Amino acid sequence: MPSLADATPPIALGALDGRYRVAVAPLVDHLSEAALNRERVHVEVEWLVFQTSHGVVPGVRKLTDDEVAALRQVVTDFGPDDVAELGDIERVTVHDVKAVEYYLKRRLAAIAPAEEDKGLAELIHFGCTSEDVNNLSYALMVKGAVTEVWLPKARALVDQLATMARELRDTPLLAHTHGQPATPTTMGKELAVLAWRLTRQLRRVERQEYLGKFNGATGTYGAHLLALPDVDWPAVSREFVEGLGLTWNPLTTQIESHDWQAELYADLARFNRILHNLCTDVWTYISMGYFAQVRGQGTVGSSTMPHKVNPIRFENAEANLEVSNALLDVLGSTLVESRMQRDLTDSSMQRNIGTAFGHGLLALDNVARGLAGLDAVPAAMAADLEANWEVLAEPIQSAMRALGAQGVPGMEEPYERLKELTRGRRINGDDLREFVRGLGLPADVEARFLELTPQTYTALASRLVDYLP
Repeated sequence: MPSLADATPPIALGALDGRYRVAVAPLVDHLSEAALNRERVHVEVEWLVFQTSHGVVPGVRKLTDDEVAALRQVVTDFGPDDVAELGDIERVTVHDVKAVEYYLKRRLAAIAPAEEDKGLAELIHFGCTSEDVNNLSYALMVKGAVTEVWLPKARALVDQLATMARELRDTPLLAHTHGQPATPTTMGKELAVLAWRLTRQLRRVERQEYLGKFNGATGTYGAHLLALPDVDWPAVSREFVEGLGLTWNPLTTQIESHDWQAELYADLARFNRILHNLCTDVWTYISMGYFAQVRGQGTVGSSTMPHKVNPIRFENAEANLEVSNALLDVLGSTLVESRMQRDLTDSSMQRNIGTAFGHGLLALDNVARGLAGLDAVPAAMAADLEANWEVLAEPIQSAMRALGAQGVPGMEEPYERLKELTRGRRINGDDLREFVRGLGLPADVEARFLELTPQTYTALASRLVDYLP
């Protein structure tokens, strides 16, 4: 039997690089191993440019504009051939960041080939420990993944949900608390609650800081200061890090402490958990007939039951949200710890960031597709409301309490009287109206309750949708 491991091109081990590749492909440019190497090249190039343009090392000439442009083009043009070349170098160095240094020295030799320029190559990776390059690279990668991929997809989904909420703002819905019939609401208001919750988490993610450090082997600028004692190294570090679009972290060990990553992953996980709640609620509404899955009927719902259209988008999203959160949680809890000045657990752990984002992005895609395939069924919602007139016991006993407090006679024990009428039994409209007529309510109050139905008892639900941004 041939080994599938020997197939060409290689067969993906995981679903994200196999079955679901199309949905998560945009993350490859940000969170793959190749993207990590491209960002390493980016950081090293910018550090070389910064040193020469700011005169960090006395006597070193400034790179020309053409040379700077050519170096930055190395980053722009970074592709599969460069990945392969780096792999060849790393097989010799057995060190990924050192391989980037040697790779870039080759490029610099072609850009500035003059004999007097050979010393420029020694400024590539000057004063750096590997983590100076890595932490900045990961910060840039994650920032790009969030701002260019995850946030646009998440915003689009929340906008889609908010649009549904507005469209269904006036559609009455029998609420269920503890699984039991409860005070009616509207489908739009219930979807708006979820959209509001998700929006708050989006705002937290949008405010996220992405920290970076650039201070040497144990965060003391030790080698920097002995090599060049007249340089204000914290000022150089800060300007360089902020020039990359990151927030400078002045106090670290060998590694940037990753607290910002833990903060971000907690917010992403909370967004995912709210989205999971949406999936289970919509799945339940589908099972109750409140939504029909009538679009995209070319799909097969069940392999044996032709009548079925299974809510697979929401089920798939649930599973992927759970996988994403498992990874986000372990990333957040593990990355904030490092033995004394450095251990290597974060290096292995951070290579799972792309997988965590990938499953979350796949879930966003599935929920969006699932929502797009739904049509509300107001008749089914109305039928459940009509079958549950007992939910009107709440406003009647509340009105009686208010009247009793105002001294209206005959309003004693309203809760107990409504409980006797409704608990453990079904009533219809005629039963309730007969009960109301016997309460001795003021004429205007009685008239209000005689006109009330479960379908009209939605209070301010429609108006509350306007709180959505």
